[in-house]
Amino acid sequence: MKKKILYLILMMAPAWAGAQNKPYRVGTTAANFLEMGVGSAANAMGEAYVSQARDLSSIYWNPAGLAYLERSEVLCMYHPWIAGINVSFAGTALLLPRIGAVGLSITSMNYGRTEVTTMSMQEGTGETYGANEFAVSLSYSRKLADWFAFGATGKYIASNIWHLGASAMAMDLGVMVNTHFFSFSGKREDGMTIGMSIANYGTKMAYDGMDLLRPIDIEPNENGNYKDVEGQFRVQGWDLPLIFRVGVSIVPIAAKNQRLVLAVDALHPNNNNESLNLGAEYSYRLIGVGKFFLRGGYRGLYLDQSEYGPTFGAGVALTLMHNKLLRFDYAFKDVGILGNTSTYTLAFTF
Repeated sequence: MKKKILYLILMMAPAWAGAQNKPYRVGTTAANFLEMGVGSAANAMGEAYVSQARDLSSIYWNPAGLAYLERSEVLCMYHPWIAGINVSFAGTALLLPRIGAVGLSITSMNYGRTEVTTMSMQEGTGETYGANEFAVSLSYSRKLADWFAFGATGKYIASNIWHLGASAMAMDLGVMVNTHFFSFSGKREDGMTIGMSIANYGTKMAYDGMDLLRPIDIEPNENGNYKDVEGQFRVQGWDLPLIFRVGVSIVPIAAKNQRLVLAVDALHPNNNNESLNLGAEYSYRLIGVGKFFLRGGYRGLYLDQSEYGPTFGAGVALTLMHNKLLRFDYAFKDVGILGNTSTYTLAFTF
């Protein structure tokens, strides 16, 4: 089994490297808010998280990670993006004995409101319009063995701009494998972890609504006909941002109170060329108090004309009564010419 996993990784490496020179389709997908990473921990690690996901944010990165939850959890994230755009996430996961883990979440992106202008009223008509997008997800994950877990997510996606709307259905699939490779402690849980996921495999999105209705004179040179026949523009359907992720993580330090994780993810999207994400997490456990985290990473390595780069973050998980945890995480990202952004996450286990 170990040899088969290693052969799979070695076979994928040249295929991924050769794909770097293939053409890609930038700006050809809808609902691109689905590419916004969930959770401050993942964002701080450069989004190298497909093999590291063990909390509720696994719903986004790799639904198989939900199987590794030790307790039921609630998680909320707030991510102020650029140009007044805000991304929010809220979800919960319940552990069901002998059944698995079930998660429910909602992700939304709000673009704010903008004044309506026309060619004749370029200072504004006095109206404003807004745009927003959201996705509601239902996930299930289970361990089939101590070293193998799978997960699946079904989601409903909607996008609205003024009087126009579009919707789609999609699913995510993920697996996670724990191995004995590179286990410095000799334990399987401290060995190399391999994670793979495919996200947003679903239907196309085509906008529809009253803003596409226009009066049409089908015979402008004829008198006595219906001058203003109601017509409607037919818009093209757009694919969702399909993303295939494969990643590995190792634990070079696995002491009683300290732990260091190094992770790397390879991404193959349908709307860009391939890239790598790198991440690291150092945690220190203070008995009776909780855990403290320092994280860093780099997003978009080898990505053509990328504005992404270094990421940093920190977090704390406080131990409460009955071994419940209250966790707060923060992430900082450099987005090049677009500036810097921060991500805030609050989680509670029960």
